[in-house]
Amino acid sequence: MIQVRTEGPTCWLTLEQPPCNEIGRDMLAALEGFLAAFDASVTRTLIIDSALDAGFCAGADLRELEAGLRAHADDDATIASETTAFIERIHAVMNTLDTLPCTTIAVIHGVCFGGGLELALTCDIRIAERNARFAFPELRLGLIPGFGGIPRLRRDVGEAVVRDLVLTGRSLNAKRALEVGLVTQLVPRGSGRRAAEAIAGQTAKVDHEAQRQTKAFAKTLPHEALEEEKRRFLALIGRPAVRKSLKTFVESTDIRPYLA
Repeated sequence: MIQVRTEGPTCWLTLEQPPCNEIGRDMLAALEGFLAAFDASVTRTLIIDSALDAGFCAGADLRELEAGLRAHADDDATIASETTAFIERIHAVMNTLDTLPCTTIAVIHGVCFGGGLELALTCDIRIAERNARFAFPELRLGLIPGFGGIPRLRRDVGEAVVRDLVLTGRSLNAKRALEVGLVTQLVPRGSGRRAAEAIAGQTAKVDHEAQRQTKAFAKTLPHEALEEEKRRFLALIGRPAVRKSLKTFVESTDIRPYLA
């Protein structure tokens, strides 16, 4: 599910949940457990990466979501309750990662879609390997990003880029992601970890209290927008159009049916 290792003041959080680190109940619980045990008093840098060739993270576990909606097809109250609980938990994880008092780095290769992009957006620095691709395909499923994607994307890139990514669902390659400021470094395939280690080496030299104060000042949470996104996501989730799109997704043999 996840691997955690510590090397001096650097902590590595490596995702390893086939097929592509989808975020469902198990991954959410693993991330919650990691954060509960995380020692922010000694860590200068947290690096998040993936051990899977497929990519960084394909987003929410849509098969799990579809199964839940199908199991409670005639019980709107249960769907609303369970979905709300999950969204509140994932937002708590994302907000905690976003505000950790250390430098956080995402090392991204391959697929970084939906909830995976939302996870990457919690990080202070994003390093993309050349085969990385970024997308928010949620509108094609009848949803909007629900893990904090739009407010965090707005924080880091221009509004035109936000509208392009979210309203079209199309993907950006790593070169374009660098051009629009979605990532801060573009490196060859297989070089992301070395680039992150170089940054961690620099971060290890900074004063910890100054680091904490700077992070709190330079990177604030867009609380109101995050709450509005949750409200809009939850308003959409139970609609027949969403059920139909998710059913098509789980029955498709295409590796990316939501991009068809």
